[in-house]
Amino acid sequence: MTRKERKNHIMTKTEKTIELMSSKLEDVEFSALSADKDDVEALVRSEEADGRQLRRMESK
Repeated sequence: MTRKERKNHIMTKTEKTIELMSSKLEDVEFSALSADKDDVEALVRSEEADGRQLRRMESK
């Protein structure tokens, strides 16, 4: 939702879809300096999962 819209406005399905699509296009950066322990653990788990997925794809 844009900043100009009222907070108590109930979004339609179309508005929700547009909002979701636009949020997926945003670039998210990871800052190691501001990351806490949970962020680093999540990053490690994500990299391990990516490696497992690549191995599965290569073995097929």
